[in-house]
Amino acid sequence: RLPQALIIGVKKGGTRALLEAIRAHPDVRAVGTEPHFFDRNYEKGLEWYRNVMPKTLDGQITMEKTPSYFVTNEAPRRIHSMAKDTKLIVVVRNPVTRAISDYTQTLSKKPEIPTFEVLAFKNRTLGLIDASWSAIRIGIYALHLENWLQYFPLSQILFVSGERLITDPAGEMAKVQDFLGLKRIVTEKHFYFNKTKGFPCLKKPEDSSAPRCLGKSKGRTHPKIDPDVIHRLRKFYKPFNVMFYQMTGQDFQWEQEESDK
Repeated sequence: RLPQALIIGVKKGGTRALLEAIRAHPDVRAVGTEPHFFDRNYEKGLEWYRNVMPKTLDGQITMEKTPSYFVTNEAPRRIHSMAKDTKLIVVVRNPVTRAISDYTQTLSKKPEIPTFEVLAFKNRTLGLIDASWSAIRIGIYALHLENWLQYFPLSQILFVSGERLITDPAGEMAKVQDFLGLKRIVTEKHFYFNKTKGFPCLKKPEDSSAPRCLGKSKGRTHPKIDPDVIHRLRKFYKPFNVMFYQMTGQDFQWEQEESDK
């Protein structure tokens, strides 16, 4: 079947962790790879997309995740025309850490790229942030959300905190299961905290086999970034964050985090 629920974003927010956790639910069947249908493969048509999906039984939910959908202009309209009652899940995290994580991922593939500082500024002296750089642009959540709200009511979109997915995975998963209309089967029994990785790993409650942790590409060490650059980025994002909190009716407390440090 075509999916009834999609994890649409955001890149480096925790979408893989969320997908793995929700796949532990017996009533969910999900594609492991990202189909990129609504951004890159749309011309292949809905039949192609349907064939990518796993087979399901009655009462099971079909899902997929492609984090770039959230920032793709055409995605909301295309998803709406497939099924206007599709449930959408967005994992968001502090846009500053998200941007650094995004850069870290690119750096691991292309070690020759300029430093984060060079890419982040249009003009370093004036402190002008380059909002056209995708690592920074993705984190302007309010801007992208506006596009989705033209097609979907807020009640059809669940915002998951990437931070709480690490500190309280069972709590966030309870919200996800409620949103999808599922029994709360994925609970704290499914998680154990891996100190080396710094985030939770999944285990099957009845199964004594080793817990599944996310792969090597997750939890990379971030490069050291000049504190002044981080300060300027926080200032840049703050008004957008506030707007996002107002739009979603949820305070993700990214500003509080900063004052604790």
